[in-house]
Amino acid sequence: MDVVGNDLAGLSAGDRAALVGLLARAEDADGHPPLPEPERVAVESPGRVAGIRLVTARRADGTLAGCALLSPARDGSWVLHLVVDPGVRSGPPDVAAALLERAVAEAPRGRTLHLWIMQAEPEDDARAAASGFTPERDLLQMRVALPLPRQVVAATRPLVTRPFVPGRDEAAWVEANNRAFADHPEQGGWTVAQLRERMGAPWVDPAGFLVADDPVGPGFIGSCWTKVHRDHTPALGEIYVIGVDPRHHGQGWGRSLTVAGLEWLAGQGLRHGMLYTDAGNEPAVALYRSLGFHVDHVDRSYRLGPGEPGGPGQATPDRP
Repeated sequence: MDVVGNDLAGLSAGDRAALVGLLARAEDADGHPPLPEPERVAVESPGRVAGIRLVTARRADGTLAGCALLSPARDGSWVLHLVVDPGVRSGPPDVAAALLERAVAEAPRGRTLHLWIMQAEPEDDARAAASGFTPERDLLQMRVALPLPRQVVAATRPLVTRPFVPGRDEAAWVEANNRAFADHPEQGGWTVAQLRERMGAPWVDPAGFLVADDPVGPGFIGSCWTKVHRDHTPALGEIYVIGVDPRHHGQGWGRSLTVAGLEWLAGQGLRHGMLYTDAGNEPAVALYRSLGFHVDHVDRSYRLGPGEPGGPGQATPDRP
């Protein structure tokens, strides 16, 4: 098994196609995207790499067995994702462990690493621990049957929403979103340019990007941006980004926006709704459970600090 660091920006068309194929095989096997959207877009779209570093593992015949992506975070730390071809996951060799070891060695010195494992299992916990990582955060994927029961909708405070208008609403949305997610590691800190870039994705339908205008001043009460996964089995309607401006917290608008988004998705013929939320956000988890959501699976983040054994710039601990 050959495991090496690569320049994602300089990949040949053939190597990029092999990476895209690896992601597709992993998603087909898991029923879950192996990478978050920004990293996936960077793999698929030359020129949109944004500082991401790549590690690849290849079989003896040169075919791709797995990859690791290292991405810079807003706070100066780095985020690590592993993708292993379903055909070699049972090993030996342990492709994920080999990728993890090389990615830690490739990471910038003196920076904290956050390793994300989608659909984390006990063996993932053990592998991360063997490399010095400790669990730090669980992200829940929750699902609900659509349409919602009439009594659930009737118990929700009415809220008037409208579709997002490209070319007019970007600045107001960014302002409200960044207030709502000021301390969030992924969702805060958007710019108008980033929003416009994301709005250019093929899946975006402004009709399903719902905003609620503030009736007493400029800006929004909040918004609910939906995403339809028709290539998933079953097809899923996702609450992609939902937020209430802090000026309107405590008034029940989070529930209202969630219901509005789910009602819109149900109107598109979808029978399964989905969203992600932090396990530690107990009010949000309780809200979603009250609407009928259940936990489908857990994505887990593990932390490795720069001064810890095996951390960036440190000796890698022996694995059992």
